[in-house]
Amino acid sequence: MARAMWSGSISFGLVNIPIKLHSALRDRSIHFHMLSKDGQCRLRRKLVCPETGKEYDFDDTARGYEIAPDQYVLVDDIELKALKPDAGRSIDILDFVDLADIDPIYYDRPYYLAPDERGGKGYQLLLQAMKSAKKVGIAKFVMRGKEYLAALRPMGDVLSLATMHFAEEIIPVAEQVDLPEAVAVNKKELDVAQRLIDALEAEFEPKKYKDDYRDKVQELLDRKAEGKEIITQASVEEDAPEVYNLMEALEKSLQRAKKTSEPTAKASGGRKRRKSA
Repeated sequence: MARAMWSGSISFGLVNIPIKLHSALRDRSIHFHMLSKDGQCRLRRKLVCPETGKEYDFDDTARGYEIAPDQYVLVDDIELKALKPDAGRSIDILDFVDLADIDPIYYDRPYYLAPDERGGKGYQLLLQAMKSAKKVGIAKFVMRGKEYLAALRPMGDVLSLATMHFAEEIIPVAEQVDLPEAVAVNKKELDVAQRLIDALEAEFEPKKYKDDYRDKVQELLDRKAEGKEIITQASVEEDAPEVYNLMEALEKSLQRAKKTSEPTAKASGGRKRRKSA
């Protein structure tokens, strides 16, 4: 069993349930170090003044917030420490909401919540009550000196917690994107687009989606570590996609999707049925 990264309790009303927090993510990214060209020396970064070339140790640095070009307000660690939230051990549920009311853009990082030895009954009570109510708990808690907003929800036989972005962190669409002008869509185009969606409909199976680039890089590293010869082929630039009018593109896409889905439909004994909402 993995060691818990944080422990505390879930609090709602006057109820406190002791829990342990475990990460639900595994870092599968491939990390590289910076080396000299011959690979004999691992390089280090230095803190250097670009004007004088003087090198500084980390202990000789200060935190600064830029208020104007090349003008900074200095803040020391004692001042920041005084402002940090109290290192509480409670995940305080503030509200219970419908899952559908939370836009996925607010979610950040997932965790599992496990009961500790003293919290088994209260944990099961909250888990079953949330399943029955079909609600998500919105909570706040402090971990490692940082305050988090979070969503708690049942996931099978455990409670999961996802840290969330605060509303002020989300950039409004209108600030980032030039919203498209309203364009009329005729019924025939809409009908073909819906049929294309139907043809591509499938059950969500997370394991079938792979990080192909990561796998290829790992294969390259494994081969090099074994001393095998690496033959690198020049990358081939893709031709510019053919330009179709919208209706023609929809029809061609629909035909291609039907051909792709035929083996699946035959294996399952017929065409997939759409789930009712």
